[in-house]
Formats: sequence, C-alpha cells, structure tokens
Amino acid sequence: QVQLVESGGGLVQAGGSLRLSCAASGRTFRTYAMGWFRQAPGKEREFVAAIIRSGGRTYYADSVKGRFTISRDNALNTLYLQMKNLRPEDTAVYYCTADTRASITTATTDYAYWGQGTQVTVSS
Repeated sequence: QVQLVESGGGLVQAGGSLRLSCAASGRTFRTYAMGWFRQAPGKEREFVAAIIRSGGRTYYADSVKGRFTISRDNALNTLYLQMKNLRPEDTAVYYCTADTRASITTATTDYAYWGQGTQVTVSS
C-alpha cells in the first residue's frame, strides 16, 4: 500500500508555470506506475499524464501535451508535474495516483491509490 500527498498548487496567471509534487510513503515507490488526473468544478475527473515505474516512458492527454512534463525520482519517492504556459481551462484540483500495473493506463478506475488533491487556479 502507498500513501500519496500532493503539494505545489496555487494561483497563477495565464502563461505562468507551476510544479506539482507528490510525496509517496513506503519503500516500494519504484514498483508503482504513477499518474496525474484533474477535476474541474462540475466536470468528471480526467487523465492528465502517466509514467511507468522506471520513468522511461510517459503519456499525456492531448490537452496538455507540449506544456506539461511528468517525471519521477525513485530515490526520493516523489512524482512531479511541471506545468508551463498555463491556461484558465487548466484550473482544477490535481490528483496524484498510483497503481501496480506495469503498463500506462489513462482510466480512472485502473488506479488503486489516490492523494487528497491540490488546487491549481489559473487566472485570465
């Protein structure tokens, strides 16, 4: 089992940048595929980005491709999401997720572990 705690959210102007972090408990972080999802008010939770256990492969939603970068540091048990050129439509609560599967998945139901979320607000 793994516990996830996100940080780094906040208020930023359109065009700005933020870096989210997700600290994972335990010594088995490297055995989990990791992902980021987000949920805006009144909308369903949606996939943002995912990364395999080794960090050697990543996958992004079309809406963030070229602007967001997911990465991980297995020595520090930490997942990151670097967000650049932020837009008002990126405003949402961002969640860190983990699962033991080896492959990347974009389905919410495939992830077993979730953090509490961190708010990102982008003003126009």
